[in-house]
Amino acid sequence: MTSTDARVLVVWLPDWPIIAARRRLELPAEQPLALIHKGVVFACSSDARTSGVQRGLAVREAQLRCPQLLVVTYDPQVDARAFEPVVASLEDLVPGVRILRPGLCAIRARGPARFYGGEERAASTIHEALAKADIAARLGIADSVFGAERAALQTNDSTPVSIVALGTTRQFLASAPISTLDDSTLVPVLRRLGLHSLGDFAALDRVAVGARFGEAGLRAHDRASAVDRLSGAEHTPEIDFGADAVFEPALDRVDQIAFGVRTASESMIDRLAESGLVCTALRITVTSESGERRERSWSHPHHFSAADVVDRVRWQLQGSGGVNAGPTSPVERVELSPARVDTSAHHESGLWGTSLDERVHHALARLHSMLGHGAVSTPSLGGGRFLSERQVLVAWGDETPPSKRTLPWPGSIPPPAPATVFTQPRPADVRGPGGEPIDVDARGTTTAPPAWLTLGRSPAMKVSSWAGPWPVTQRWWDAEARRSAHRFQMIDSEGMAWLMILEDHEWAAEARYD
Repeated sequence: MTSTDARVLVVWLPDWPIIAARRRLELPAEQPLALIHKGVVFACSSDARTSGVQRGLAVREAQLRCPQLLVVTYDPQVDARAFEPVVASLEDLVPGVRILRPGLCAIRARGPARFYGGEERAASTIHEALAKADIAARLGIADSVFGAERAALQTNDSTPVSIVALGTTRQFLASAPISTLDDSTLVPVLRRLGLHSLGDFAALDRVAVGARFGEAGLRAHDRASAVDRLSGAEHTPEIDFGADAVFEPALDRVDQIAFGVRTASESMIDRLAESGLVCTALRITVTSESGERRERSWSHPHHFSAADVVDRVRWQLQGSGGVNAGPTSPVERVELSPARVDTSAHHESGLWGTSLDERVHHALARLHSMLGHGAVSTPSLGGGRFLSERQVLVAWGDETPPSKRTLPWPGSIPPPAPATVFTQPRPADVRGPGGEPIDVDARGTTTAPPAWLTLGRSPAMKVSSWAGPWPVTQRWWDAEARRSAHRFQMIDSEGMAWLMILEDHEWAAEARYD
């Protein structure tokens, strides 16, 4: 039986992107509206849906179905800014609101249920309070975040609250189609494997799912199994904990500015600590004497100390010019603002003192402060067709850029990715049954089936199984940067799997499946 501690209450505002856009543009409620993102409909109003407009539709097709349709480019910043007053209204009623996305937020249900006298009364109270503030909301309560979200999405105007009984969320989700996971990469593969419902997917062994589909598969399996939980709620602070450092006259030396910012940073960190909070993301705005404003957001693997804040100010002023660089014009003001906070209890030191990863962080932060911004980098997984392109280096202390992994990359290797990717492809030789060299003809077929594999100077190994070729063509319009190759997967006689590539009639091992 699931514990009541895991119960989650989700508040959903239907058509929130449309509501936020109407408020920004001051449009009448009867005006059909569609928000466009990357050339297709991202969201549309209810009257537009009545005319046949739907998400994913091309702009011209949407306008053909609804001639009165007003098309507006989708701006996620508008969603986020407009959602803040809603979150503030919720936090007046219940603490610990976690924003899942603009228009959807989650709360641990145990506290509100105890305070208001049960889950149903808590949900009704929240719904009525939001309705008085002219906010149309739907609510769902279940044993997991995904289950509560699905419960909220199944409500209607007459029944705005849906509560899934304790311990029955997995059964509640079992009959939902596999497309409910809303993962364009994972769902087609699961369908080909014969898994058509969340119950079918949840019945699989979790270890096997992780081995086959990696981290994304494990997250999806947790949602289907109703075991995804609400972690420590991070949100934009309700109270303004920001601090400013004003310089009169303006300063043009980095060390002087950093010294002047120290008092403001200590004041900000101390006020957060008094409220039981720590800063996990920081926004720094530098205003120069010429009126130029430079704003930048910084994240932290744990939480910011006053020294960390001073370091980030120094790095931002130095830019990519190294330790001797400085601002282009004298600085009049530096504003520090916590962009994201978390409860300090989630960042306490371990029982035996500072953990190993924290010591590593301190060492890297110290090295970065001595060498300047960009001197220390951390790898991040990006998008691309060739494996060597997928490693993106991010400067230490910078926020990881939005991942391009989810974009379509025709010719890329589907998951699971190889465990070992060689920095430089290893030269190889692939031969047919009679020892003849193998190539790929103009029709994309091999001149002979691969039978022998030689890596470098190692002895030839028999190929027990192979698949391919898969053509990869990139930047065909650029004579200098274009690449054209064919990929193969091969298993040698010892059971080791290799990702092979044939480029310019030369064989190489690109990676190994350990």
